[in-house]
Amino acid sequence: MNFDVAIVGSGLAGMSVALNLAQTRKVVILAKRSLTDGASDWAQGGIAAVLDSTDSIENHVRDTLVAGGGLCDETATRFIVENGRDAIEWLIAQGVPFTRDDAAELGFHLTREGGHSHRRIIHAADATGHAVVTTLNERVRNHPNITILEDHFAIDLITSDRLGLKGRRCHGLYALDTKRGRTVTIDAPHTVLATGGAGKVYLYTTNPDTATGDGIAMAWRAGCRISNMEFIQFHPTCLYHPYAKSFLISEAVRGEGGLLKLPDGTRFMQHHDERAELAPRDIVARAIDFEIKKRGIDCVYLDISHQSPEFLNEHFPTILARCKEFGIDITKQPIPVVPAAHYTCGGVVTDLAGRTDLAGLYAVGETAYTGLHGANRLASNSLLECLVIGRSAAHSILADTEAKPVGPHLPEWDESRVSDPDEEVVVAHNWDELRRLMWNYVGIVRTDKRLARARHRISLLRDEIHEYYAHTRIGRDLLELRNLVDVASLIVESARSRRESRGLHYSADWSSTLPKALPTVLAPRRMRNKPL
Repeated sequence: MNFDVAIVGSGLAGMSVALNLAQTRKVVILAKRSLTDGASDWAQGGIAAVLDSTDSIENHVRDTLVAGGGLCDETATRFIVENGRDAIEWLIAQGVPFTRDDAAELGFHLTREGGHSHRRIIHAADATGHAVVTTLNERVRNHPNITILEDHFAIDLITSDRLGLKGRRCHGLYALDTKRGRTVTIDAPHTVLATGGAGKVYLYTTNPDTATGDGIAMAWRAGCRISNMEFIQFHPTCLYHPYAKSFLISEAVRGEGGLLKLPDGTRFMQHHDERAELAPRDIVARAIDFEIKKRGIDCVYLDISHQSPEFLNEHFPTILARCKEFGIDITKQPIPVVPAAHYTCGGVVTDLAGRTDLAGLYAVGETAYTGLHGANRLASNSLLECLVIGRSAAHSILADTEAKPVGPHLPEWDESRVSDPDEEVVVAHNWDELRRLMWNYVGIVRTDKRLARARHRISLLRDEIHEYYAHTRIGRDLLELRNLVDVASLIVESARSRRESRGLHYSADWSSTLPKALPTVLAPRRMRNKPL
């Protein structure tokens, strides 16, 4: 299969790159499941941009830098913020149905979220991601220059090293057609990784099942630098139930009087912060994590049963109904909750055009590290980054004249020395062990001892998984597990190297913050002697 550009991932970042290229380039989008099955579709909030004269670029930049704990790259932050309005106007031109407000300057309602000093969040009710993805999905499917390969799982990048050639370039990738069980070779002078984050490396996450860090792991194996993987944003209250996958309990429940309690009914937040249940989300998440680990319990409880059923039905109808499906009557009993991995602030090191360390390889969205998010992501900046860097990457690809019109011959995938899996329980067991290990040892609060244990066990798991991968015919579960163990290793190494607490990384052994903020940059062995 030959294309001008191969895009791995079909969220907002990937689709924005595709639509900005397709007028003059032959583009393919690979989606490991359906085109809309990703985190972008789940985004409830909105997109932050300066869209009103009472706001300013300086305000938005300052808010982002404050949230980022001193670790944001100011140049990157300013570039993304300055291009925010153009990105929003592009979405409006695509037909995204943002919530209207005729009294507003732009004609659309702007809301405000935590950490923002002004109203600057444009949204489509409380389902912005779905509205954006649905609109762009239609545009992508109807474009004659865009080929869509759903149920195609990217396996590995095809690089100069892999082909025995000089230089450091990406020439395409191998992908598994999971419906037909065959591996295809994608030949493309430009490849874009837009696979989202890595929330599924943790036992509890708000992310969809597709968030297995595929792009980050592929880029690392291909020789790219990875940065700031220790900064994983956690949401404090996710419903704890074996069948309630990724269901959030809104922070508004605590805002309306919900109380956090231990299994015996006693409150604990007042011992962690004077604001108790109304403390910021990172403090609440750390407090819950502390109590769970200290006491060896599975979860804590969020109790709002003292409010009337009428009040709960008016303010929280979705939560009331969803909990009821699982036998939890929130009018009479507390809700079992745990924190959950929410957003990956680090990723593949790129410049402001999405370019990585490999010529021809780009990374955009949650897969990438541009420096925008620093040590903690400011709400609603993530979709903005997808749009701005996605368009910038497209412009860079259009301007790239170095790519050869005819690249080297790409060999077919070799399965001659593998066999069908005879014990798939190995994959299931290692998947569960890895996610529990990360949750218990590399979660919201870290210690040197836990990180050392995690590093040792992940090393053993990694050897076992890679041995199994080398001798077994591949499938989606095995590919995801292989990527997850690589990402887990990157998170642990990043956390071990940070000798302080900053933003989303909190170490009980290094509780103070160093005077100078520096990013954590990990380089594969082949790059160790090269300047960072």
